[in-house]
Amino acid sequence: MTKPETMLVTGASRGIGRETVRRFFLAPQGPRELILLARKSDAFDRTVAELAADNPYERTVHRHDVDLADRDAVIGVMAEVADRHENVDVLVNNAGFTDPKPIQQIDFSSFERTIAVNLYAPFTIVQELLRHGNSFQLVVNIASTAGLGGRPGWLTYSASKSALITMSEVMKEELSMYGTRVVCISPGRCATDLRRTLAPDEDPGTIMQPEHVAAVIEMLASDVGRFVDSQNLVVRQ
Repeated sequence: MTKPETMLVTGASRGIGRETVRRFFLAPQGPRELILLARKSDAFDRTVAELAADNPYERTVHRHDVDLADRDAVIGVMAEVADRHENVDVLVNNAGFTDPKPIQQIDFSSFERTIAVNLYAPFTIVQELLRHGNSFQLVVNIASTAGLGGRPGWLTYSASKSALITMSEVMKEELSMYGTRVVCISPGRCATDLRRTLAPDEDPGTIMQPEHVAAVIEMLASDVGRFVDSQNLVVRQ
């Protein structure tokens, strides 16, 4: 795989997204430019400040504060990205949202937000950049093992991730003619803020950590990555 010049990561302020950014930012063969998308927050401020304070390879970070549930805003950011950068080589669609409730308690607006962040945003980012003439080397969509089967209380989240897995399969087939690899990763239990929402009583020290998933993403972006990718790569302890 040709060394990527530019990488875009959504949900970059915390969890798997943050650890992915840090791993590529500090790697000798990492991208020259990193584009970070997340909602405006103190966590995002801290992430960007930490990168600025430890930048051994003098890389450039471009921050975009955006709510990925706002499709018009996402389209606008993609226009900015296409205008500012020659190409996005590696895309990691990591951002996720969940609001677990039993069926009878689900508010439809929450269902809409879950689908918007977990499914519509990855689709919109890929589609908009393609329409701007972008040529990806690698697209990584972060789904979940929750998308492999239904779980009580997780209806909206499981549905969104199941759809993302299937969408990734189509992307993989359609974009292969352009030399683009599309990989869908389904992490199992991972100590993220989102996981704490799904399983608040779980001890995060007993499960997989975000940096473990970030290491898998780094491997997929390496020369050996093409030997292990598939429509859906399950990552769990």
